[in-house]
Amino acid sequence: MFIHHVYFWLKEGLSPEDIQQFEAGVKSLLAIESVKFGDVGKPAETDRPVIDRSYSYSLLTIFDDEEGHEIYQPHPVHQKFIESCAHLWTRVLIFDSETV
Repeated sequence: MFIHHVYFWLKEGLSPEDIQQFEAGVKSLLAIESVKFGDVGKPAETDRPVIDRSYSYSLLTIFDDEEGHEIYQPHPVHQKFIESCAHLWTRVLIFDSETV
């Protein structure tokens, strides 16, 4: 499996409409055919020294393999999300991993 985990830090002071736009956009990525499993979440209420809760949203996408991820990256739905929502965040951090 190939796992693509993305963390977003949204800008301060966004309107409810802006947040709704982001949520709809990020959730649209889960419909890309090469995504085998996906989830959109917000930081959990857990609080231990090793937990980073500074992000606004996370996106988890799982693919069968790296080829599935390579289909996802240039996919029109992914590109539309970036074009329509990039102005809403200040930072994006990505962790990609492969099953051992």
